[in-house]
Amino acid sequence: MHEPIVFTRHNLQLHALLLENQPWFCARDLGRLTGLYLDERKVSKLDEDQRQTLEIRYHGQPENMLMISESGVYALLVYHYVPGHRLLRAWLTHQVVPTLRDGQQSRSTDRPMLSLLDWPEMSLSLLHWQDEGWIRLRDMPYLLLNRTRRRVPPSKTWLQKVAEYFQSAGHSTR
Repeated sequence: MHEPIVFTRHNLQLHALLLENQPWFCARDLGRLTGLYLDERKVSKLDEDQRQTLEIRYHGQPENMLMISESGVYALLVYHYVPGHRLLRAWLTHQVVPTLRDGQQSRSTDRPMLSLLDWPEMSLSLLHWQDEGWIRLRDMPYLLLNRTRRRVPPSKTWLQKVAEYFQSAGHSTR
């Protein structure tokens, strides 16, 4: 029996595992995420190496589940194209698959490791390196959004303060 890692997106779970360094995803969970009912007939258009039935621990119980490989998921997203699937593909590509791969490799502080911070409102990638957690700079506005809404805006912007600093430093050296 295989032990999957459970990911959450929009309060829906996705059971996924790495089998021989290949990501596999539960078809039932993918169906919920895409709004499609993914059964044997629906995935029969995939190649044989893109689908298989595996016994996994599903919500604590052993169950035979239809699983789809990473390439199979991308093929299904193309076959059943919906603009919203772009965000699902990006989430799988940039967060789920790297987390699966990093979870299987040895834990070493010399090598950066990726994990996922998962909250009901959002998920963020967290890089662990040299015993510290790192968040991408582009994700910081999402983290600070609620805090900045409550703060009273400063009388001067940071750019104005920097300009004043350089102007005053320029005058004092003359």
